[in-house]
Amino acid sequence: MSTFSLGLVKDDNNRRKESRRKQYFRFATTAAVVATLMSATSCATAPATNTQPAAECRQLDAQLAWPSEVRGQLQKTIDAHSSCTGTARGDKAPVAIFDWDNTVVKNDIGYGTNFWMLRHDKVLQPANKDWKSTNRYLTDAAARALTAACGTDTPAGQPLKTSINTECADEILAILEDKTRSGEPAFEGFNARHLIGAYAWGTALSAGYTEEQLGQFALSMKQENLLAAQGSMQTVGSQQVDGYIRIYPQIKDLIGVLQAHGIETWVVSASPEPVVKAWAGEVGIDAGHVVGVRSVYEDGIQTSHLKGCGGIPDGEDSVMTYIEGKRCWANQVIFGVEGPSAFEQLPAERRQILAAGDSGTDVTFVADATEARLVVNRNNAEIMCRAYDNEDGKWLITPMFIDPKPQRSEPYPCATKAYANPDGSKGPVVREDGSLIPDQVDRVH
Repeated sequence: MSTFSLGLVKDDNNRRKESRRKQYFRFATTAAVVATLMSATSCATAPATNTQPAAECRQLDAQLAWPSEVRGQLQKTIDAHSSCTGTARGDKAPVAIFDWDNTVVKNDIGYGTNFWMLRHDKVLQPANKDWKSTNRYLTDAAARALTAACGTDTPAGQPLKTSINTECADEILAILEDKTRSGEPAFEGFNARHLIGAYAWGTALSAGYTEEQLGQFALSMKQENLLAAQGSMQTVGSQQVDGYIRIYPQIKDLIGVLQAHGIETWVVSASPEPVVKAWAGEVGIDAGHVVGVRSVYEDGIQTSHLKGCGGIPDGEDSVMTYIEGKRCWANQVIFGVEGPSAFEQLPAERRQILAAGDSGTDVTFVADATEARLVVNRNNAEIMCRAYDNEDGKWLITPMFIDPKPQRSEPYPCATKAYANPDGSKGPVVREDGSLIPDQVDRVH
């Protein structure tokens, strides 16, 4: 064969190889695109196709003590709304909401921060040395008592020496419990279904600091309280107050199981939001899923005023995360409801499936839960009346997991004076249909 002929053959072979290479490349590219599309489709439909039997999905830890019927109902609720079992419905993750103090933890992180600040001289002399500037609901009697106890020598905006001035620390502690040391009312004039004066004032004691500074105070307090022996007390002023805080293992496990099943977990607390954020990671909840008492900040500094909810303007100071105010903040932040309708109960398909609390502060948002309403029994009348009445069978009661309360000696006065009226007086607790809840005997303790 001539050299010319050999060249033609080689050219022909090269053209065929190039053609096969291009065909292969087109096939491989098409296959990769198809595979990518199939993968995306698979991911999008994973909850419906990659399901497992409930027993193979994470379950509540059997080694942690719960009332057996409570554990069973909680797990049943989780399994019925799970991305793991494939029972989750709709295009949004189901929601569970927890109170924090004495629900997720034993004792109170808001008060714990107040105690730490008093012991470390972090409470500042108020503007113009006028305690009325710290809370619009503070009574004249309380303002006079604080001025007498804390004095006027310290300039406005400077730390009060509460670590050594026991009179000042004791008066502040008394007013945090709603009365002066002489027994006079400390707060008046607020809607008691939207706010409580003492809690709002406890937040205002942090005025004058940045959110980062308050978070650091909370972290220091957290370290002290977690290291302190369980059951220990501490001295603030001349008083003995709680000196330790503990995470409830059962609630931490419950939150972890909810998250493993694709259920979005939130905290809605009546403690200051920067303080709750400093703690929430202990149970695997990120700062973006925390709603606490929200203060107005000016130039990055906390003021004594509160952010508004449900159409109430910032600085009006008439609502916080308390009873109906907790519902408002949950509806506004978690479910995106704006305006006055945030105070109203949402349709069932838009509400949390599970909620947990321990006191009257929590009763409204816990009652809003559509599937499971967990109550840690601290002998609080209003929430225990609803939980024991258990009108629809969805209320679940557990004793406190650490140092549980003894059985209440008298029935809860549900039919007469367990409900907190807006003016602060007490009245009967009624069901949704208006019927009266009878007095209830304390049975789970």
